[in-house]
Amino acid sequence: MSDVISDASLRLAGNSSTQNKSRNLSSPPIALLFALLFALMLLSGCAGSDGQKDDTDIWSEAKLYSEATEKLNDADFAKCGKYFEKLEARFPFGPYSQQAQINAAYCYWKAQEQTQALVAIDRFIKLHQGSPNLDYAYYLKGLITFNDDLGWLGKFTGQDLSERDPKAAKEAFESFKVVVERFPNSKYAPDALDRMRYIVNSLAEADVIVARYYYQRGAYLAAANRAQLVIRDYDRAPAVEEALYILTKSYEKLGMTQLSNDAARVFKLNFPDSEMMVTGQRVKKQRSWWQFWNK
Repeated sequence: MSDVISDASLRLAGNSSTQNKSRNLSSPPIALLFALLFALMLLSGCAGSDGQKDDTDIWSEAKLYSEATEKLNDADFAKCGKYFEKLEARFPFGPYSQQAQINAAYCYWKAQEQTQALVAIDRFIKLHQGSPNLDYAYYLKGLITFNDDLGWLGKFTGQDLSERDPKAAKEAFESFKVVVERFPNSKYAPDALDRMRYIVNSLAEADVIVARYYYQRGAYLAAANRAQLVIRDYDRAPAVEEALYILTKSYEKLGMTQLSNDAARVFKLNFPDSEMMVTGQRVKKQRSWWQFWNK
């Protein structure tokens, strides 16, 4: 009996083995499927976003830096920004890493890619507080945020910084301020200081424009309050002349004679040669659109 059972068992085992072999031949193993999928992913990863192979993948660190620098010298700012960014990402601990971050920020700024430029320079400042190039990094951040390019329409109409959103100007001011205060001997400090003066004057002009708007529409209290802000926050700006004029006239319209007389007295003390109280017009220093600031 045992021999019969044993023979039957052997026959069953043989049948199952044959069935397993045929099943293995008809369907590939799961491991092989995963290997094929992984190979496809690698192949797709070697292609660029447009389906073409990225030739820079096989470049060495020195080669990538050389090509990026060449694009920078050729003023191909969009491409040099991408090359420097790839260099920093692939070789984060290489000898060109720090310079690549700064150069990427500069290239993106020149290519008018402000968001990418700020990301690159902020990353550098965060990671390299001990860098000898830190003064330039803050200076470059100020330039990026300053965004003094008004475009052809702004140049044609004579628009200046005071007629735009002051938020960016204030952020640029803070970056330039770091250069002037933390790195007073930096070669970028004098220009940063000039740009700070220009920003202060522009912010004062922006507030005067608002005060003038209120005054012209009969909102004399609002006009007086805004004029006071200019006098308090930007006491050396040229716009203070018109701010005092608006303050004097606003108090006069509100029937506050004493305050109006006090403001007029301060006006005459600070601007003895001004004719604005008579003409109602402030004589501004003439400058062309390409002259960034008046000292």
